[in-house]
Amino acid sequence: MLALRLARGAHPLVQFRRLLVAAASAGTGFLLLCTLGYALAHPEASAGSVQRLAWCAVPTAATVYLAVTVARTDPGTRPRSGLSTIGLGPARLMALSAVTTALSTVLGSLLALLAFLHLRGDLPVLRSDRTAAGFLAADQSLPLPAVLTLLVLVPLAASLGSALALRPKDGRARRPGRTDTGAQTAAESGDVPDDRAPDSPDEMSVPDLPLAPRPAPGGLPWGVATLAAGLAVETHASGGGQQQGLHLPGGLAGGPAGVLAGWALTALGLALAGPALAYLCGSLLQSMSPGAVRLLAGRGLQEEARRIGRPLGVVCAVASAAYATAALYGGAGPSLGPLTVLGAVLVAGCTLATLATAAVEARQDRADTIAALVRLGAPATVLRTAALLRAGALVVVFVPVTWVVAELAAMPLTRG
Repeated sequence: MLALRLARGAHPLVQFRRLLVAAASAGTGFLLLCTLGYALAHPEASAGSVQRLAWCAVPTAATVYLAVTVARTDPGTRPRSGLSTIGLGPARLMALSAVTTALSTVLGSLLALLAFLHLRGDLPVLRSDRTAAGFLAADQSLPLPAVLTLLVLVPLAASLGSALALRPKDGRARRPGRTDTGAQTAAESGDVPDDRAPDSPDEMSVPDLPLAPRPAPGGLPWGVATLAAGLAVETHASGGGQQQGLHLPGGLAGGPAGVLAGWALTALGLALAGPALAYLCGSLLQSMSPGAVRLLAGRGLQEEARRIGRPLGVVCAVASAAYATAALYGGAGPSLGPLTVLGAVLVAGCTLATLATAAVEARQDRADTIAALVRLGAPATVLRTAALLRAGALVVVFVPVTWVVAELAAMPLTRG
């Protein structure tokens, strides 16, 4: 009940992000149900049904990633002073976040079920013409256990992911500009020792600004190694002409299974190297006698590297895959089916929404620091220029990396 009240009374922007999660869950659930319909309509093609189900893992992972990011940025489940006194500690807030995520994804799964039943013509009020009965199995009854199993995959994975992302950690360092709940409660009650009591209200309102940058993320060697391994696997798999091909659904050309495994490793390598590359962007901004604006932009980018680097790496992986696919087909692209288009839109939309949500989360964490700089007299133009410098540095570094990876991934396929 508390999760329902928090969801109902949230800010419109928070509600919009939850609706995005519900829409992504609906699209993924519809793809899973269509896979079940194809298996019912083609019982002899068990291998094709398994391949279609395996391809649904990509939009499922993108949906779960978006749901976890939205749950992490939900202001209704953040620790605040006074909540622990009424029994809402970090563990309870983690459970509330998991329940809220489950509500959004279950809503999407129900919408997917309604759309699937409508297209099949099973709803007495909304009858359809059953023109797409090839993958809907409109003439066969749906097995209820299989339907429930497929529809519960996304809510269960998203809830578990949210709980793991927000689980209480012992010895967690306080973020800049945040005050411990116990310390703030003691300050409000007047139990603060004399040596820690502030001399004026202004000192209490100014957060502790970071004096030294965070250490660089350690995922760059693993990311480069995984990326190189993916390119090597793809080149080796595309070099043999007698290898067994893997048929891809939806009008895409088939190819050796090793090529697809190489693409997957390449995407994983970009995701692992993303935080380190974002940190490198911040270091580049602070190089060669920087001014105040470049120092502010570079230090802020180093603080946000772990939060926005991984979504940026995933976006680069999706963009490189799209570029490599376009280079593979040239001007004459394949006639993609509706389910393939839906899956591509889901993956691209979820990755972009995840990056935007991570950027919003980073801005929320910078709110106290920005407010302190404004109180100290920093002009608004300085803050806007620093934000533009951060965005420009990310574009300058990540766009060439994406292009190089896409060219290397497409080279073995176009020459084969």
